[in-house]
Amino acid sequence: MATVTPYETAKGKRYRVRYRKPDGSQTDKRGFTTKREAELYAATVRVKKASGDYIDPAAGRETVAALGARWLASRAHLKASSLAVYESAWRLHVEPRWGRVNVASIDHSDVQDWIIELGAGDPRAKPKPIKPKSPALVRRCHDILAGILDVAVKDKKIGTNRARGVTLPRKVSKEHTYLSHQELAALVKAAGGINGQVVAVLAYTGLRWGELSALRVKDVDRMKRRLSIVQNAVYVSGQVVVGTPKTHQKRSVPFPAFLSPVFDAACRGKAGSDLVFVGPDRSFMLTPTMRDASWWDRALAAASLSPTMTIHGLRHTAASLAISAGANVKAVQKMLGHASAAMTLDTYADLFDDDLNSVADALDAAAGPNVGSLWAEQS
Repeated sequence: MATVTPYETAKGKRYRVRYRKPDGSQTDKRGFTTKREAELYAATVRVKKASGDYIDPAAGRETVAALGARWLASRAHLKASSLAVYESAWRLHVEPRWGRVNVASIDHSDVQDWIIELGAGDPRAKPKPIKPKSPALVRRCHDILAGILDVAVKDKKIGTNRARGVTLPRKVSKEHTYLSHQELAALVKAAGGINGQVVAVLAYTGLRWGELSALRVKDVDRMKRRLSIVQNAVYVSGQVVVGTPKTHQKRSVPFPAFLSPVFDAACRGKAGSDLVFVGPDRSFMLTPTMRDASWWDRALAAASLSPTMTIHGLRHTAASLAISAGANVKAVQKMLGHASAAMTLDTYADLFDDDLNSVADALDAAAGPNVGSLWAEQS
């Protein structure tokens, strides 16, 4: 049973509500200016206790930093590369702004202002200007804060998650660069040697760089011309981490016959567990952006291609060449290792535009002699 008692302050009479929390401990809430306000609060506490919706005000004083450490620990199931991205966003952007803030004192408008500030940057900041963050990074930072507050709601530290429902920046899809066979041949020639072979394999199989660098001799079936994609090697925090492919799904990827000499030479004299392609130190290859970027940049320049193209862009070329060769969306999905055909369509919708004309042409061939003849009869 809650009790309401008056007390005197310098500003006049105030009222205090004393009550017991669900765990039996006693607490109070003071500062009510009228007895009616205090009684309404006491009634609200009784209802929330009965319904199981009571939130202990003391629990809301826990900081975002305290909950954030546990939230990050719960992300341990993520791939090392994904986890590193979240840890970086937390350390650089979320914790500095929200770490010392009590979860109960976060306002919806404060979160919205923060989202706007991240996207806009601050050219006046000292000691150096703060650059605008990409929509993807802004949304990732919001995911972290909102995820932490979701846990706070479930643990009954706060009643609602005020980070939900804010307006987030729209994701902007980067325009894909698709190389023709002729452009690709020029790039392979310009890259030369093992680098040229790597470019060709990436462009005609659609492998991710990490999948190619983790490929072992036993994963190459030269008779069936198939590659078994079972591992992915990614560079995280200064070291190479080997795990499963991005979607955790193993897959089999075909390669054209003209790449057979490449794999024959790369696998010759090696044991089944040896890497097919290796870096200068006989270990995993690192992407050109990680170590020697000059060979990729020089190759792009020599082939008169856009200097902004990344080596991951060869994966887009692989999709384009496969579709132009007649592959359907399901085949492209399997080749690229996408989680679903819908994802493939969303990523490469522009490549399937010609299929609409093919549908119309097929309908014309099938129905034209029957339905089309009706127009002639009516004219």
